[in-house]
This record gives sequence, C-alpha cells and structure tokens, in this order.
Amino acid sequence: MARRALELTQAGDQILILAGKGHNGDDARCAREGLADRRVEVFEVTESAEDLAKLDAFLASRPALVVDGLFGIGLNRPLGPGWVSFIERLNVARLRVLAVDVPSGLNADTGEPQGAAVAAAVTLTIGAPKAGLLREPAWASVGCLEVATDVGLAPCPHTSELQWVLPEDFSGFPPARRVATHKGDYGHLAIVAGSLGYHGAAVLAARAAQRARPGLITLHTMESVYHAVAPQLQAVMVSAWLAQGKLAGLHDSLLIGPGLAAADMPDQMKLLTRNLWRDLFLPVIADASALDWLPLDPVPRHAVRVITPHPGEAARLLRCTPQQVQANRLSALRNISRRFGNAWVVLKGHQTLIGRSVGDVYVNPSGNPHLAQGGSGDVLAGYLAGLLAQPELRADVPKTICYAVWQHGAAADLLQARRPNWVVEDLVETVGSVKSP
Repeated sequence: MARRALELTQAGDQILILAGKGHNGDDARCAREGLADRRVEVFEVTESAEDLAKLDAFLASRPALVVDGLFGIGLNRPLGPGWVSFIERLNVARLRVLAVDVPSGLNADTGEPQGAAVAAAVTLTIGAPKAGLLREPAWASVGCLEVATDVGLAPCPHTSELQWVLPEDFSGFPPARRVATHKGDYGHLAIVAGSLGYHGAAVLAARAAQRARPGLITLHTMESVYHAVAPQLQAVMVSAWLAQGKLAGLHDSLLIGPGLAAADMPDQMKLLTRNLWRDLFLPVIADASALDWLPLDPVPRHAVRVITPHPGEAARLLRCTPQQVQANRLSALRNISRRFGNAWVVLKGHQTLIGRSVGDVYVNPSGNPHLAQGGSGDVLAGYLAGLLAQPELRADVPKTICYAVWQHGAAADLLQARRPNWVVEDLVETVGSVKSP
C-alpha cells in the first residue's frame, strides 16, 4: 500500500489515512511507515458525530491522496446513517482515493454498495480480485482495480472460472525470432475492411496488424475507397474487392469487418462473410459490421474463430439490451460463444473478458476510459489478427488473444501517463511496444 501511495504522489505531498477499527484500518496504519517523505495524517475514524467535523477540516486542506482503510471484505450489512454521511462527504470532495483491498461500504461478494461506498481512483486488492469487484455495480467505486498477489498468504485451495490477467503472464512473449528466418515463416494476413465513409477503419486495422509483424498483409477493400486507402499504406498490399464472392491469394488468417458499415454494402460481401466463417480452416476474426452477418452454422473442428463485440454489438448478437449484457457479462460471453460455434469471444469494455462457452474466462486489467474513441476497436482487431497469422503464436490461442488485449490496454495506459490528449493514431504507434516484467 505504501509503495502504491508513493507512486500516486510526490515528495512533500499530504496523504490522509482513514483508519477504521478492523484489519483494513491496521493495514492503512502500517502503510504510514513507508511514507517517510510525505506529510501523513492518520484519522482514527469511529461513527461519532464529531468525525464529520474532523473530516471536513482534513478535506479542506485538499490532500493529494486519501487512503481508505475504513471497512474491508467482512462488511455484510447496511451502514448506519453516520457512516453513510461520512462516505458521502468524502465522495463529494472528489479527491484521489486509494482503497485498501475493497472500497469501504462495498459488498465484496455482490459489488453492491451497503448504503454508500467510497469512490476510489485505485483499489489495491490483496491476493486475488474479489468477485464483487468485477461486477458492474462496483465499477464506479472500484476505479482502477490492481492486485497485490504476493503478500505471503497461505495457498488458496479454491479455483475460479475467472482468471485475472497479469503482465507477468507474458514474460518472454512473443518468443524471440530465430536468426535464420524469412517472412514466409510469419504468416500472411488477409484483411477485408473499409467502405465509403469508413475507409479509415481499414487503414487503422492494417497499420495495427503491422505492429504485430506478420510476414505479409493484404488488405481487401471496397473499390469505392481503394484510392483513398492505398496511398496511406506502403508495406501492406492493397487490393480492390470486387463482388465476385472470393478472395484471391493464399492466406494464413483472416480479419473481416472493420469499416464495412456503408448503407449499401453488397449482399455478396455478407455472403462472403458467412461462407468464410462457416468453411475456412484458417483462423477468422470477425469484428464490427461483420458480426451481424455471421451464420449460426457449425464451423470446422479445431478451426480458430474469434468474435470481438462491444456491449452494444453483443446485445444484437443475443437479441437483448446492452444493459442486460453488462448486468452479467460472463453469461453473455458464454452464450455468444455457444451460438457461434464455440468461438473465442473478446467482450470489450471495462475489464474486457476473453473466453469461450466452456473453460476459463480471462479478465483483462489494462486500459483506461480514454480508449473510448472511434478506431480503438479497429486497432485491437488488426493487432490481434496480425498475431494470429503467425504459426508459432497460434500454438497457444488463448495466450495470444489475452496478450493482444492486454497490450492494447497497456499501450493506452502508457500514452495516458505521457500526455492527456493522445489519439488513436498514437495508439497504433504504441501498441506492441509495452514490455511485460
């Protein structure tokens, strides 16, 4: 906790520690020892009426960070009026809060506030994420969820279908390339993308695919935008797609969908999507508009299929509302995968989920709200497809997908730390460059 507090502040900053009567309060008190060059105030909080006046005095000094050690995971009943008022007063001040294990007032199992919950900027949870912290009702309180994994806890005998992704999972990944090698060893990616008014999506996807460094990339784009797309790409081969229903050339994986959103998309394009999804033995990644054209037919056994919907697209696939998707994202992912041939599903959004109808589902921690801008999904789709074009990376499909999602979010985090006004074109330049421990 002390190390994270130091990272969130600067020398000489004031830190206010809110210490409750339980073990979370003990943790917060102990953190003080590691904050030698900060001005630290420890507020021993009870439910007395005087505490509100004391809190107002502390908040008036506008501390750089508040450490929330009021309540932990044992809270299982509604808070009393005094505590509700205390937490609401803290939230109104809009200070940066670092929560110990769980934001105070939040039910760690359900994610629901127990009358009120501290709105943290960062929650440093201990050992492993608590189930409630991954639910939508908790997101506004949790902020950025981080996990302190190695704190000397006894081994836990329990397992979960949800697996929290850590940067350390990708140590040494992707593996180093052999010295004696050539572009034919790293696959040929075909991208079908771009239509009138949406040609930029094709360019972003192709450039992001280059960052994954497959051997070759061919972009098949609508004839109406060929002359807008081709001059923006050099190493990527660009071909004008004609309504003949086939793709020329031999490929190792296929991405279809980015920017295929024009109102007059030909039926042949939709038929092509259905046929490739149903029949192709190569990996197929479907994104954006192509998601609406996918058939419910079985796909070849062991063929890799990946779907990358955001909550709105997931709702269309399941014929429900985005709110229903967000209320149970795990169930939504399982159902989408089941409907579309046990495909891998990347359910985008806060804490992106990666999984299939059965087996582990991976929860991605990287990324920030500034990914919510047009073109971000095109970058992810292109980068992921570029990785899956490479035979060596297809040997571990779930790890490769998780790496693509983590790298995409980590690139956004790196950009946000450098400057507040980065754009998607910067994301293309950065994705793939973040190193794991």
